[in-house]
Amino acid sequence: MSVEPYREITFDKDGDGPAGQSAALAALARQGVTDLVLLAHGWNSSPSGATRLCSDFFAPFPGLFGPGVEAGYAGVIWPSMMFTDEPVPDYRALVTVLPEKEPVLGRLAELLALAPPHEAAFAEFGALLRELADVPGAAAGAAGLAGSVPEFLVADPVEVCALFTEALGDDPGGGPGDGPDGEFGEFGEFGESGEFGEFGEFGEGLKRYWKGAREALRQATYYVMKRRAGRVGESGLGPLLGEVARTAPGLRVHLVGHSMGARLVAYALRGLPEGARPVASVTLLQGAFSHYAFAARLPHDPRRSGALRDLQRRVRGPVVACYSRHDTALGVMYPLASRLAGDSASLTALPGTGDPRWGAIGHDGVQGVPGTAARTVADVPREGVPGSGCVNVDTAEVVRSHSDIRRPELARVVVSAARAGRP
Repeated sequence: MSVEPYREITFDKDGDGPAGQSAALAALARQGVTDLVLLAHGWNSSPSGATRLCSDFFAPFPGLFGPGVEAGYAGVIWPSMMFTDEPVPDYRALVTVLPEKEPVLGRLAELLALAPPHEAAFAEFGALLRELADVPGAAAGAAGLAGSVPEFLVADPVEVCALFTEALGDDPGGGPGDGPDGEFGEFGEFGESGEFGEFGEFGEGLKRYWKGAREALRQATYYVMKRRAGRVGESGLGPLLGEVARTAPGLRVHLVGHSMGARLVAYALRGLPEGARPVASVTLLQGAFSHYAFAARLPHDPRRSGALRDLQRRVRGPVVACYSRHDTALGVMYPLASRLAGDSASLTALPGTGDPRWGAIGHDGVQGVPGTAARTVADVPREGVPGSGCVNVDTAEVVRSHSDIRRPELARVVVSAARAGRP
């Protein structure tokens, strides 16, 4: 580990962790630590990969804090995963985080490898995706599940896989960014009432839609991880921080999260016990959740609010959202998943539509919150950030992809937020 003192906090898929973790963090305060910087990773293939990320990310921090600050560090390790770029999604990586689904994953991997050009095979694939995501069987039909699960899990699986194939472009071996000039192919359009559009006759051309089936599996596991990140934050990290606040009331906690980890630390605010305010700042790096999450009213539906409405007020300092237009994971395939989920309270904009309902906080920052301040990553060292409320920091100058967060410039943003959150 590049920094000391460092502690590691672990949670299982339900937000449960070993006894004594809050006591270990509170003990840092008795050892003289005044400020604890806590990082939650996004999708990683192993706990050791998450630890390496923490070590790399924290490396620039020593020396950035000024006099009077004794910093401590912690990593939140939770069961997530990352797909490799193998032709078939990495079966072994999936089993490590979804061991109870091993038979389902084995058959899914088999179908993807064989790519049988039959509608019956796609029907089986769709049923397996629903089982993977713990979605009720198709007997109820898509109408019976409307609004409760993503549409792509209950719609016709051939049409779903065709849509994802169109989204990924025409190159049979390509993936996101592999189209002409690194752009994605055209998306199929929805018909009336939110139904999938037509993709022409299937028959002989059915086999090529297994390319889209791979993306459908990615999106199904994304749906599983989305629920898990929120649950770990709200049921695990939030209560743990409440206990730390009770036993070490003077310790200032600075939450940092990347991708799904940003969702995790944001949902931890919802899990804080009533009256507990241990969090002095929050920094969200390429956050994979709605840019309207903190909004009291959704601009397109004023009767509804974001899932984390006004929870920035539970933070003593600022909530800083770092975003980059170069993040194609949040700018293209992520919005497609959100649109298919019919979830306008979470996630990003389908290319070319200009529809803001699907925007991710890591793609264009916090939206729908009056008074949100704006900075660039170059501004922050000179100007700092406001002492409270939401702040958007455009990091496109240094962040060139979704996982490009091992940057000293981002460490300076976290430290600036931490300074702003001090009394």
